[in-house]
Amino acid sequence: MSRLLAAALTVLGATALAVGAALGIVALLEATPDQPNTPLITYQNAGQER
Repeated sequence: MSRLLAAALTVLGATALAVGAALGIVALLEATPDQPNTPLITYQNAGQER
């Protein structure tokens, strides 16, 4: 009986660990990084305004 209990506890522990890792990965993927609003290319317009 103790083998069955140990196997059940191992399965429950592994399941909890897998669910926690999956939730952590999803939380990391949904995190938005700080993105500066600076253009990569600028043009010099002498006397021209848009």
